[in-house]
Amino acid sequence: MSTLDRINEIEQEMARTQKNKATNAHLGRLKAKLAKLKTELVSGSKSGGGGGGGGGEGFDVKATGNARVGLIGFPSVGKSTLLNKLTGTFSETAAYEFTTLTCVPGVYTYKVAKVQVLDLPGIIEGAKDGKGRGKQVISVAMTCSLILICLDVTKPLTQKRKIEHELEGFGMRLNKKEPNIIITKSDKGGINITVAPGYRLIGMDEETVVTICKEFRITNASIVFRCNASSDDLIDVIEGGRKYVPCLYVMNKIDSITIEELDVICKCPHYVPISADLGWNIDGLKDK
Repeated sequence: MSTLDRINEIEQEMARTQKNKATNAHLGRLKAKLAKLKTELVSGSKSGGGGGGGGGEGFDVKATGNARVGLIGFPSVGKSTLLNKLTGTFSETAAYEFTTLTCVPGVYTYKVAKVQVLDLPGIIEGAKDGKGRGKQVISVAMTCSLILICLDVTKPLTQKRKIEHELEGFGMRLNKKEPNIIITKSDKGGINITVAPGYRLIGMDEETVVTICKEFRITNASIVFRCNASSDDLIDVIEGGRKYVPCLYVMNKIDSITIEELDVICKCPHYVPISADLGWNIDGLKDK
């Protein structure tokens, strides 16, 4: 059975399992197994291996300036046009998919800071599993200090959720703080758990914590939670290799919606409405 098949099998079992106190430990074990398999899948791709592996043309981009911003989105949502408007850098644009096939960098100055912007090739579903050039795209995104997810304003929720799923699967955590969980391994004594005053475990109990630790072959350790933490947070800390990065959702093509719809979008956190074609609110995006 392939790694992808095993991942699908575990995801199906998780979907069938009711969430309650009696199943917390079982779900925690499944999540731990799933995380290990996804890490195995990602690591295998990073190490090379056929079918479009390696850096490829345009993906080895030297960092310049004071900050690096990655433009991510599905094909033909206006990323290249936005780069052109932000930096004056030419990135080929057209009203069809897969125009940008390499990573195109540009730089603009904001006040006294130089900001490098990378127009990354359009991401597709299954990127985290090796489809298209998705893993190369996400690998470059992991080097950025800010992510701009460019969305078509006429279908934001479907695109947003799909892109978040791909990035999460590769270890990126958007608009989240790194969990303050301290794990100190030892030679004996079992698993000792401490939750600092004012914090709590979310959707898991001490049995779940122990079950997850054992899945990662941690049998003796002191674990201190200094934050509200879920099983996903614990797994992220155990595995490491996560990227916690701020993200803005750039809602492009606002010239195609009503004022009432625009008002709703403006109230959503981390959303920035623009029209790249018409140059609307580009300065507002820079201010963010």
